[in-house]
Amino acid sequence: MPVIPKAIVDRSKFNSNLPLPHQLRLGDFELAMADVYDFFFDVNTNLVEKGLQRLDDMIRPAALSGMLSDMITDSLAQKSRTLTSNLHHNGHPDLIVRGRYSGDRVAAGEEGVEIKATRKPGGAVDTHGARNQTLCVWVYDVDNDRAKPSHERSPLVFREIYIADVTVGDFRSNGRGELGTRTATLHAEGVKILREGWVYLDARTKASETRTAQPWRQA
Repeated sequence: MPVIPKAIVDRSKFNSNLPLPHQLRLGDFELAMADVYDFFFDVNTNLVEKGLQRLDDMIRPAALSGMLSDMITDSLAQKSRTLTSNLHHNGHPDLIVRGRYSGDRVAAGEEGVEIKATRKPGGAVDTHGARNQTLCVWVYDVDNDRAKPSHERSPLVFREIYIADVTVGDFRSNGRGELGTRTATLHAEGVKILREGWVYLDARTKASETRTAQPWRQA
């Protein structure tokens, strides 16, 4: 049976000149990426061998982004020297300073890192509200071209990672009508601040995509 491809972390794409907060290291990000890649390779290999769809085909885009955010949070918590997962349900931020809050849980903490995963190039991800925070955005690609066999499609990969301190004033509110959930997204200047804190950039694009410019060139 044909083997599905496995994503590999490209160390040359990391920004070795970027100061990272909370004693994070580039190696922490590399290992977190590798954890995600290993998981999807193992799970998808098993699913395809059974004649089923790949996991990234089964899960809706929003749910996949949420799942990846949780996986990245847990992996970074294991690798980080000072950060751990926020054990409060839906607490903010996702990663908090270990031992700073009772039981390592807080509804709305001030010190830590909020993790977001998105398919949007450039990192302009929706959040539940504008906050002063350290925001870390992981941009990923998924090859959902089902016209090709599973083993001929590219694996899920991370293209961009950003981390930066942003403030309430760096966001714009998104109106969603009476029934929608109100969200906030970094405005143009806020996105520029985020992109200046690039951790990892892979300029490759899928053949099926057409992009007139790489999003980080604007930073």
